[in-house]
Amino acid sequence: MRRCWVSTPAGATARRAADRRADRAAPAAVAAEAAAAVAATSALSALPALGAGLGFREPFRAGIFRHRERIAALEITIEHYLDADAAKRDELELLRAHFPLIPHGLELSLGSAEGLDERRLERYARLIERVSPPWWSEHVAFTGAGGVEIGHLAPLPFTRESLDVLCANVEQVRKAIPSPPLILENITYTLDWGGQEMSEGEFLAALCRETGCGLLLDVTNLWLNARRHGYDALAFLESLPLESIVQLHFVGVEQRGGEWVDSHGRRTSPEIWELFEAAVDRAPVKAAILERDKDFPPFADVLDEIEMAAGLGREAGRWD
Repeated sequence: MRRCWVSTPAGATARRAADRRADRAAPAAVAAEAAAAVAATSALSALPALGAGLGFREPFRAGIFRHRERIAALEITIEHYLDADAAKRDELELLRAHFPLIPHGLELSLGSAEGLDERRLERYARLIERVSPPWWSEHVAFTGAGGVEIGHLAPLPFTRESLDVLCANVEQVRKAIPSPPLILENITYTLDWGGQEMSEGEFLAALCRETGCGLLLDVTNLWLNARRHGYDALAFLESLPLESIVQLHFVGVEQRGGEWVDSHGRRTSPEIWELFEAAVDRAPVKAAILERDKDFPPFADVLDEIEMAAGLGREAGRWD
């Protein structure tokens, strides 16, 4: 019998071989991603439970030290200490001596497609090393583009391309600051980019899965976004990887011209407390920080809110 041999172009043969290798590699890649996710979750669960605290602001200084036993942790704004004079350096050392500190960044611009400012990242790294916190945080946002600082936190489109940029920038951060863990905060936004490929909840879940980062869930931002964009805040909360939620932010809102605004200048409302309680009931939260930036009330009112948060966390078994 004569055999008929069919000649196959070398390129097609190579492509089929590559496809077979990819098919064999795919299960291994999935397994590796799953193992990395388990390791990341385990690392987050091992973080210390701090309790309820406050974002440090100068008008609170006297009250903080007078009532230090009632404040479990302080959150410091990284940018306030990057170009610190002697007085600010002394302030940082004083705070560090008396409270667990959590550095919180505003201007790293993790969503910028051109990558991160290496010099700024190096300065972040030096400060975080000096403070030696249990974790630190930044925002799921960009604050500049094309070398221009826009002066506020801008939202990202919820697309695969945007997620890839964010994940690449987080990896760059991790190389510069391998420890402690970075957690990422949801922002409030009015702009809807259009052409979204996923919901914000799906975007944040994918971000946690692909980077291993934890979440800083701002329940006030969540409440505002749900109201502005017409979705259910509790359903959004339950769509998140709850095991990744490390910290909460909370504060009140106000109305301006018929619009609700995250001014950081009002007492936390009952609706936001309900969302806070839902979060601590469902997620292994390690800390909750009150963010008050203006219209500073008597410190007794601040303590009332901190103790409300502390009590809800205790009832949920999140801290002592």
